Amino acid sequence: MAVRDRIKKLCTYFSDADNILVAFSGGVDSTFLLYVLNRFSDAKVSAVTIKTHYIPQWEVEEAINFCRSMNIDHDILNIPLDNSIVLNPPDRCYRCKSILFGHIKKYAGQKGFNIIADGSNADDISDYRPGMKALKELDIRSPLLEAGFTKEEIRKGLRSFKLEIWNKPAYACLLTRLPFNSKINLQELRLVEESERYMHRMGFPGARVRLHNNIVRLEISPVHFSRILKDTIRKEIIKEFKSRGIEFISLDLEGYRMGSMNQKK
Repeated sequence: MAVRDRIKKLCTYFSDADNILVAFSGGVDSTFLLYVLNRFSDAKVSAVTIKTHYIPQWEVEEAINFCRSMNIDHDILNIPLDNSIVLNPPDRCYRCKSILFGHIKKYAGQKGFNIIADGSNADDISDYRPGMKALKELDIRSPLLEAGFTKEEIRKGLRSFKLEIWNKPAYACLLTRLPFNSKINLQELRLVEESERYMHRMGFPGARVRLHNNIVRLEISPVHFSRILKDTIRKEIIKEFKSRGIEFISLDLEGYRMGSMNQKK
């Protein structure tokens, strides 16, 4: 089925909806969902973005700017770090989704929204996504998944709409940069956020800065290995990280991969 036909199919899911609230992270998937529903759905479409300690501020700002550029109603929910995830437990993702979407559901009820939608896509069902269970428990709709949109199709769709975000690297919350069962330190979260922003500016999109006490493990795409090992760039990165108090800086030879902090069985 062509992307355009699938977009029509997606919008038919909400033909009886008066209004739709999109949980908008500012990433590729939720941007595509918000844009499509706002442009093609007959319902009133609004967005809400979570602001919390483990979501990079620049992602929140990008979400604000996108909604402003599209004239979409948009609110920010400020959520504190919940005690149930402060030790970064292995089921952190499930707990986090339950907490954050619980807040979104409460907000939706107060504002009169009858449908809440998130940006999960068809590829997510083949990956380890414990947070999906929380979405089902809270009756959150995942229309991109329901319509069968893959990540590749979503990027192609964004590109066809001439939205520059189409090639934005995948991102995940900052808690995934810290080992499980370790107490979350807000200063460490800021260190990771600022360091990853630095790596992106250095020309390493999607770089991950995994923190193991005073050791940083850099995950980048293997296509950038030769560049990061160039003497001038390597020394500049070392200088930058040491100025942030990091004693050892390592390059993960496996490169970036999702879930490298997950506990191995």
